[in-house]
Amino acid sequence: MPRGTGSAAFLLAQVGAHAAAEFAKRLSTLTLAPPHAGILRAIEAAPGLSQQALSTMLRILPSRLVSLLDELEGRGLLERLSHPDDRRTYALHLTEKGRQALEAISRLAREHGDSLCAALNEKEREQLTSLLLRIAEQQGLAAGVHPGFGRI
Repeated sequence: MPRGTGSAAFLLAQVGAHAAAEFAKRLSTLTLAPPHAGILRAIEAAPGLSQQALSTMLRILPSRLVSLLDELEGRGLLERLSHPDDRRTYALHLTEKGRQALEAISRLAREHGDSLCAALNEKEREQLTSLLLRIAEQQGLAAGVHPGFGRI
């Protein structure tokens, strides 16, 4: 075995890259990309969130976020409404079509997780999840936010 290929860091990177690529393939069947899925999930979790707050939460450049929101709005998956407290900003909300897309994304994510972790039993999956959560927390990663948003 080549040196370094059995280290935890290498294996995390290898499996992470593979998992991200496979999830992107699955999402492509819905003509969506991973950033779209993350944005829809964030808006579902915090309806009425402003574009600025979403940009900060996802750690994505505001100009890139606007482009992604334009795509999702153009497809009828979200809507920008006047913010009740500040008419200069928009409150982001999922449309019914957006909620249906998120249900399809959730189904794909479950299938993806099952496929990715097929070699593990339920107890091993729970243990792996617990360990990865500890690592993510120790590394200061934002819960539920893919660090790839910062590179978009």
